[in-house]
Amino acid sequence: MERVLAACWRLLERGPGMQVRMSDIAREAGISRQALYLHFPNRAELLIATTRFIDARSGVAARLAASRAATGGIERLEAYIEAWGGYIPTIYGVGRALMAMADTDEAARAAWADRMAAMREGCAAAVAALAWDGVLDPSLDEVRATDVLWTLLSVRTWEHLVRDCGWSQDAYVADMKRLGRRALVTGEGG
Repeated sequence: MERVLAACWRLLERGPGMQVRMSDIAREAGISRQALYLHFPNRAELLIATTRFIDARSGVAARLAASRAATGGIERLEAYIEAWGGYIPTIYGVGRALMAMADTDEAARAAWADRMAAMREGCAAAVAALAWDGVLDPSLDEVRATDVLWTLLSVRTWEHLVRDCGWSQDAYVADMKRLGRRALVTGEGG
């Protein structure tokens, strides 16, 4: 199965919006379509498994360890931004392909939604830590604050700033930390 997931990953990274069919994946993995369907009854399940495979292969759990271990809200917020902001370049090729296909491909839309839901959970945990510490800006409830952080850290925002505007990766992460604090932490605005 790992060979299939790696094949799907390679195909997705080859080009944004490329329609990756089950037959293409089977061919790339060197197996029959029938064998592929024995493991994955549909493309949505295969694409979701591929994105999770990428997370596992890329060490996303280790990247998130500092955020999960943080004892303070601001520390957790900054560690989460550092982890996710540093992870975006790793998943950008696949993310771009899934986003490009999402308008016309339910399986791609489901796979990308699955990963963004996981990312949103990380945002919600960082916001909850701020609220627990009593430093969440009182003009925001936790849901709206999560919406703000989730949007601030979106792959599209990274793409605009790093790819289109020419920001360095380090500048992106540093500025997202600063903007995250200003947007979410009481007394940080100005």
